Amino acid sequence: MRKDITVAADVRATRGKNEAHRTRAAGKIPAVVYGAFQEPVSIAVNPREIIKIIKSSTGYNTIFNLQIDGGEGTPVMVVDKQIDPLRGTLLHADFKRIDLTMRLRVVVPVQTQGEPKGVKQQGGLLEIVTRSVEIECLPDDIPEHFTLDVSELMLGQNRRAGDIALSGSMKLVSPAEQVIAHVVALHHEEVAAPAEVAVTPAVPEPEVIKRGKKEEEGAADKGKAGAKAEEKGKKK
Repeated sequence: MRKDITVAADVRATRGKNEAHRTRAAGKIPAVVYGAFQEPVSIAVNPREIIKIIKSSTGYNTIFNLQIDGGEGTPVMVVDKQIDPLRGTLLHADFKRIDLTMRLRVVVPVQTQGEPKGVKQQGGLLEIVTRSVEIECLPDDIPEHFTLDVSELMLGQNRRAGDIALSGSMKLVSPAEQVIAHVVALHHEEVAAPAEVAVTPAVPEPEVIKRGKKEEEGAADKGKAGAKAEEKGKKK
């Protein structure tokens, strides 16, 4: 989307790490602008202005004017950036010149609108599958976002990329059958009851063994008594 924003830029005569450090020390960041069949130009820009554009509602799809050394503004878009991994500050940016008469491809966010009947009446759940689609159009026709009405969706129904209303020079690049959102049934997890632990009763010692021991002991006692009686008979 084209915005009435102008960012001033200075041409950098030299390149390299030392030059980049000096540029950042002066409150700017090194950048490069290329495209539209022109030579790349090394420039320096205010990082706060670029961050503001990237974080706006149109983000990377914002077309703004880049005014180099006070000259005529050139329509550009931010196509790449480098962020300090520790501080989170912007270190470098790449801009692409935009020919307003040429079609280009962009990724546009998709927002859903309404509460599905399948959620209100059937207790389902609206699941967002895809949050953006790719289109091709003229620069001035780039939308901020698409809105897809999901209020009529019932359980098992969906809205696809092909359901998005396009206008002007817009042409869908993403597959038309790509699902954007659908209503699904809630899955209730069944909690399994704790398994009963089978307790094996203690096996009592067989009575026969006890009786056998007693019988053996009784037989031994009788044997001893008989031996004594026999010995006494011999003495007599």
